Amino acid sequence: MPAAGTGQEIAIFLVSVVFGIYITLLILRTIFGLVRADYYNPISQTIVMLTDPPLRVLRRMVPSVGRVDLAAIVLMIVLKFIEIWLRVLIVGVDVGVGLILAVAIRELLTTVIWVFIIALIVEVVMSWIQAGGGGAANNPIMRLAGSVNRPILGPLRRALPNTGAIDFSPMIALVGLYILLIIVRSF
Repeated sequence: MPAAGTGQEIAIFLVSVVFGIYITLLILRTIFGLVRADYYNPISQTIVMLTDPPLRVLRRMVPSVGRVDLAAIVLMIVLKFIEIWLRVLIVGVDVGVGLILAVAIRELLTTVIWVFIIALIVEVVMSWIQAGGGGAANNPIMRLAGSVNRPILGPLRRALPNTGAIDFSPMIALVGLYILLIIVRSF
């Protein structure tokens, strides 16, 4: 890609931020639905409120399958495609639709993995606060992070020997997620 000027860099940054925030909200909403996170959690409610308008329209054409919100997945792919297309347009490079779609899917998978990595880190740090006498267990962020991490940490905790006060499952999960991140980025 040719070097971008300052104005192009700012435009690319703004496009990435605006689309990135909304796509991350859609990813969180989808994950919350899959792991059956607390729908009435104030954070869940905010995410639902912000993402519901376009999803209501899209669900008329793209129904859910079980707990999988296909409308949200389609919207994520379309928005990520538009974001990458705009970034390419700003730089002025001619790229095919197939390549943009492939990059969009790779970037979405990367973001999903990062959501899980951040949720693990949040849960670990907040568990230290709780252990120190804080009230992290009642924190809505802690409850959502625990819900997101349950499908990953639950099987690891059952498979690992009980070591007492130290839970090694988050470290093993982080290593696995980073390996998955390396694999996804290699495509």
